[in-house]
Order: sequence, then C-alpha cells, then structure tokens
Amino acid sequence: MLIANAGDSRAVLGKRGRAIELSKDHKPNCTAERLRIEKLGGVIYDGYLNGQLSVARDIGDWHIKGSKGSKSPLSSEPELEEIILSEEDEFLIIGCDGLWDVMSSQCAVTMVRKELIMHNDPDRCSSALVKEALQRNSCDNLTVVVVCFSHDPPPKIEIPRSQKRSISAEGLDILKGVLNDL
Repeated sequence: MLIANAGDSRAVLGKRGRAIELSKDHKPNCTAERLRIEKLGGVIYDGYLNGQLSVARDIGDWHIKGSKGSKSPLSSEPELEEIILSEEDEFLIIGCDGLWDVMSSQCAVTMVRKELIMHNDPDRCSSALVKEALQRNSCDNLTVVVVCFSHDPPPKIEIPRSQKRSISAEGLDILKGVLNDL
C-alpha cells in the first residue's frame, strides 16, 4: 500500500487493535517543516504559515503558492510511505484534522475495531467517528473514511487472565497487625 499525504489529514492503520500512523500531520511548527519554510523565506506566526495557514503542505491555496515554478514555503509535494500489508492489518482510517484534533489515533482505532466487531460496516464506522468528534467539540472540517482489508470483522483479542492468588488466614492476620501498628 502506498500512502501519499500533503496537508492536514492522517492515515492510520489498525493492526490487531494497535494504531500505526502511516502519515504525519504537516504542521508549520514541526521542526523539519519549519526549517524548510524558513529556508524558502516564509515565517511562522503563532503556529501559522505566513500568519495564514495551519498547514505547511497542501494541494490548494494557490494564492499563497504564487506563480507556477516559483519557490513557495507552502509545498504541494506529498510525503510518501510504502507498506507491505500483512494478515494482522485489519483496516485503514483516513481523516482530516477535524478528527485528529480531538481524538488520538489509538482511540480512533479502538473505536473502529469495536464497531466492526459489532456490525462490520466501515461506512457506519466513519459516521461514528464523525459523531464522536462532534461530541468532543471539533471545530474544524470532518472527513473520515474507513477501508477494511477483509470482508470478515476483526477477531476478538483474547487477553489471558492471570491466576488469582489469595492470602492465607495467617497472612491476613499478620497484615492486619502490621497495619494496626502504623
């Protein structure tokens, strides 16, 4: 799978219940982006590129990029990530910053996995993430897509229970005595 990202969206892989971020947010104050921006004559003011945009890369906003071929601190060049999928890879969540500003990648993966086990419908999972983000007072646009890699729902993950241990009556009496002496 090849992931290309330029802007305020993120791709997150659900791998047996764990969130694996396949892209990073292009925020202007990220060190690599800040250095690239400053090298091209741009400035970051209060977390915004040239005081206007909260992203360092995007596809649109041509009014900031200038004429074709000019060097602009706002880049439309995507970062690429290639991954070989395995049997453990269950689904992909692609969402814009309206989701990620109010929810961690792990929280989203946990929520989608639970939803898929219940009804195995990626469209309903996308809607559930949007509804949850709205309940968490997301203040940005909300676009979410869930892509499943299997027709079957993810299997439940069984966590082995530890053996319970109890304290003997004699041990309990000793503990009570020690606690009473404190």
